[in-house]
Amino acid sequence: MRYLPYLLELALLVYCLIDCIQTDSALVRNLPKPLWILLIVVVPIVGAIAWLVAGRPERSARSRHVPWPSTATAGFPEYERPRPVAPDDDPEFLASVRRSDEKHERMLRDWEADLRAREQRFDDTPPSADPGHPDAPPARP
Repeated sequence: MRYLPYLLELALLVYCLIDCIQTDSALVRNLPKPLWILLIVVVPIVGAIAWLVAGRPERSARSRHVPWPSTATAGFPEYERPRPVAPDDDPEFLASVRRSDEKHERMLRDWEADLRAREQRFDDTPPSADPGHPDAPPARP
């Protein structure tokens, strides 16, 4: 029981020293970071309490920085993260599908016109006089 104050002092010293070392220098208040470290080590209890009260960054400054703002589901950033737009809601995707459809329709019309032209050319060609040709008229008896 008589070692408890020393253990508490050591625990406070270690906690404050690690917290000070890990804190970004730009966020430390009132004194430069190396001076805070020196104060925590040289004046154990008073330095550690002074760090917690006057040197440690304010809570709002210590918040985690994320690329999206925190909203109603704070603590669950995966629900706040911007998500890609669904394909049927994306105007750029729909425009590309429309262009592709128009291109395919144009190709289909061209193929149909080519097929009609070939059929017309085939219908306009006179039958061959060669009796062995498949298009030749049947021989008369």
